[in-house]
Amino acid sequence: MGSESIEASFLSIFALISFFIFLIISKYSFKINKGALLDNDFTKPQAFHKYPVTRSGGMGSIICLIIFFYFYYLLFGKILYEYILISFSMFLIGFLDDLKINIKPFKRLLAMVFLLFIFIFFLPVKILNVDIQFLKFLMNSHLFSSIFVLLCFLFVINGANLIDGFNGLLSINLLIVNVVLAYINLNSANQEFSFLIIGQIIILLIFLFFNFPYSKIFLGDSGAYLMGSLVALNTIITNNLNPNISSFFFCTLLFYIFFEVFFSFFRKLTQNKSPIYPDEQHLHMLSYYKISSYYGKEKANFINSIFLNLIYLILITPGLYFIESPNLSRYWFFTLLILYMISYSRLYRLTKN
Repeated sequence: MGSESIEASFLSIFALISFFIFLIISKYSFKINKGALLDNDFTKPQAFHKYPVTRSGGMGSIICLIIFFYFYYLLFGKILYEYILISFSMFLIGFLDDLKINIKPFKRLLAMVFLLFIFIFFLPVKILNVDIQFLKFLMNSHLFSSIFVLLCFLFVINGANLIDGFNGLLSINLLIVNVVLAYINLNSANQEFSFLIIGQIIILLIFLFFNFPYSKIFLGDSGAYLMGSLVALNTIITNNLNPNISSFFFCTLLFYIFFEVFFSFFRKLTQNKSPIYPDEQHLHMLSYYKISSYYGKEKANFINSIFLNLIYLILITPGLYFIESPNLSRYWFFTLLILYMISYSRLYRLTKN
């Protein structure tokens, strides 16, 4: 039996195991700590569900990930230290919030910054392929490189948590990103790394089965932080393994998650709001308000996720045609940022009226 057949067999077994893990988690996780994982706060800005739903998607994902890392070790004899340390620590920070342990957002952010910087600096995790000339020089400094990678992680992880407000919105977005990354690495004959990404795709697909279109389970902060950290690592390593591909293409691939955080930060400052607390004026919420006027609130929840991810997929697709061109990739990336701001401005006026 060839190695590809063995890998396919492992992935099939892993998919079956993951399904039963999420099934058990969705059925019984409400009993943990007297229902601490139940999301029954219907007053917060990002609450769009009518009934209590357990925020245990992160717990199901981390259990599946542990099993997958064991399979990976059996197949390739490698321990993925950077994945284990970074993703598990981010999961724990989010899981404390899922358990309703009151940690202020600023303290949570500080814990995230501290742990990420330690792991990035000492492992180390680096970005080797950069299309901006002056950054190439600065990246020779280990300290600057670590801070730069830290900022990339913070944008992606917090962006993932920010858009995780509707059934399937985050998980479908991350599925698209990971499928593109898997496609790139399979074409480059990076079979071992492709196997790692496909394992994560399986976890997201199984979770989506229980979350979309009607939700039996939420990712929670733990799941959003976990999956955000994984996709950040996947993107950095894919960028390093494929120096022929423009680094701006990967910026394009993550533009929605990244720019949602960046844009919201400065928007809240201009509105005299705290940039670290959620509000109801993010792009995905404005589109939801508009869609709900046609389809009602319940259907608008998952229709909004389909609509936004379809637009996202259409917008990133042209980037695949000039994936190796730094100039075209750069221009397309900034074009997407402009399109985002135009769309936001239009939606804001419509919903305000």
